Amino acid sequence: MNASTTSAVPRYPFAALHGQPRLRTALLLAAVDPLIGGVLIEGPRGTAKSTSARALAELLPKDHGGGRFVDLPLGTSEEQLVGSLDLEAALQDGQVRFRPGLLAQAHDGLLYIDEVNLLADGLVDLLLDVCASGINRVERDGVSHQHPARLTLVGTMNPEEGELRPQLLDRFGLFVRLDEAIAPAARQAIVRARLAFDADPAGFVRRFEAEQRELAGRIARARTALAGIGFSDATHDRVATLCHAAQVEGVRADLVMLRAARAHAALDSRGEITDTDIDAVAELVLAHRRKAAEDVPPQRRDESVPNDTPQRKDATNDQTDSGSSESSGQQDQQDQQDDWGALPPQPVPIQAVKNVRPLRPKKP
Repeated sequence: MNASTTSAVPRYPFAALHGQPRLRTALLLAAVDPLIGGVLIEGPRGTAKSTSARALAELLPKDHGGGRFVDLPLGTSEEQLVGSLDLEAALQDGQVRFRPGLLAQAHDGLLYIDEVNLLADGLVDLLLDVCASGINRVERDGVSHQHPARLTLVGTMNPEEGELRPQLLDRFGLFVRLDEAIAPAARQAIVRARLAFDADPAGFVRRFEAEQRELAGRIARARTALAGIGFSDATHDRVATLCHAAQVEGVRADLVMLRAARAHAALDSRGEITDTDIDAVAELVLAHRRKAAEDVPPQRRDESVPNDTPQRKDATNDQTDSGSSESSGQQDQQDQQDDWGALPPQPVPIQAVKNVRPLRPKKP
């Protein structure tokens, strides 16, 4: 459980990352507005998932002890995550005190979960609840406590090791699927940069100091500007249209897309959300929520019948339109024909069944 604000060895600079522009965008958006709900990164081994997350932590504001990188191990218990009763204080002086957990340590910092698909579902659910509200509430072991937990959540997973349940997948704000195939030019750039960092970490970091300061400044300014950027009717209309076309469930996608578009506008120093901002974040929001064609339930038959198809008439209207028994009989017959799936009564050959002789085994 690592929650230090500084590293003995310099971390790889975010500004030095090559390729994967959608990943960099998603991470920056989550850093600007942690209430987006975090970023889930899916990709094979060796695609710099953890390196990118650690690099982002260096850009977070360092005020009031922020900017921590907190690693959440897979074996973490609930009390280690949310906090618990301080047993030592209770035994020594009989006082009920709260012992902070990893969520408190990650406040104003970054909480990283490697292989989040292998973490217990209960912990993932609890974690995402806290990220959505920005507050950790603890009611257990005689402790009633709450504290702010505004953290940037980054989870990674390798699909070869299992999938995340759809209910939990939807709770992540943004989703990035990394490409398995990297173009030769990009591969060379990544490898050259990594070799240079390994050979002289401090010198490599100094080369990107100016760009790092600029990125950190953009994040800090964007965080401050968020409250001043509103959501116009045109923005609501476009977001609702995109989410409806993707056939997503509920309105979580709408809320995340609005927040992400606002964060994108703030990063680009715009005071209002434009279509450019919405288009830049739409796929990050919808990629893991969009329903595939085979997942869409078929229409009911009564919804797919054309308007000019004869429909079954109401029984009351039948009696009003024709009082004769002949008309009623004709209508009943028509009703049976129009009642889709109904079968006319069939005679049962009972006598024929009785006359069937039982089968007897042949003599050897």
